[in-house]
Parts: sequence; structure tokens; C-alpha cells
Amino acid sequence: MDSSAIVEHIPSLRRYARALTGDAWAADDLVQDTLERACSKWRLWSVGTDLRAWLFTIMHNVFASQARRAPARSSVDLEDVIHELRVVDSHRDQAIDLQRCVLLLPEDQRSVLLLVALEDLSYAQVAKVLGIPLGTVMSRLSRARERLRELMEAAPPPVTGRPGLRRLK
Repeated sequence: MDSSAIVEHIPSLRRYARALTGDAWAADDLVQDTLERACSKWRLWSVGTDLRAWLFTIMHNVFASQARRAPARSSVDLEDVIHELRVVDSHRDQAIDLQRCVLLLPEDQRSVLLLVALEDLSYAQVAKVLGIPLGTVMSRLSRARERLRELMEAAPPPVTGRPGLRRLK
């Protein structure tokens, strides 16, 4: 395997890891762990198959393993976090609010949403990366979009003259 083939996918891996973890340091660690695993398992990759999907599969598996070892997260009730969802007077803060809303999604829904919306993977590629049926991808994506819509609509309206958070299609 040519190392430049992996290197060209690092920006996508970093973007997905950052969106998945919500933390730059944790994202860098996740990318590092993913690349280490890819390098140690490179013989398992079949030439001619989708390298990007293989790398995302590794990242998903590493993230899932780390999540299993981490203390259990309880589900979050919208009423408990409504005070954190305030839209403030800048576009940067609006992006942060959107990120907070995405991070409130359950991990299985967040993974599907990010792979489809952020990384532009097809439903079939997402199913392969996550090791789930195509119908499950569509179901999780639908639930993620609906929950994200609920979280975003729960935020107070923006300050007059400023656009609000945009909805995902």
C-alpha cells in the first residue's frame, strides 16, 4: 500500500473524528489510533476496494471500542439541556450550538448522520463502514435528522437581524 493513498484521506478522517468526538484532542487521538491500526492491518485491505470506506470502518471500530470502555453516558432529556442551546449573536456561536446539538444525538444516529452529511458517503458505503443493513442506515438517519430538528427548534430564536440555525435536509 502506498502511504500517500492513506495520507490523502487524513483530512476526512480528522473532520469526521472531530465531529464524532466534539473535541479536538480526542479527535486527534482517534485519528492517530485509526492510522496506527490501518498500518498494522494493511495486509487486510484488498487492493481495488474502497480505501476510504476501509479507513472509516477502522475509525468506527476504534471509536466504538473506546466508547465501550468509557463510562456509560445516560440519555439526555431536552428539557435538561435547553439552557445550553441558546442561539447567540454570532455565526461562530451558531456553529457551536449546532455542534452541541449533534453531540446530543445517540452515537449510532450521530455516526450515520455524520458519514452521510459531513463525509458524503452513500447509504451503501455507510452500511459497509458501520457493518449494519442498508435499512438500518436509513432508519437511523431519519431518526437523527428528526432529533436534530427537535433540538434545533428548541433553541430560542436568534437575535433580530441575525439568521438562525439552518436545518439539514
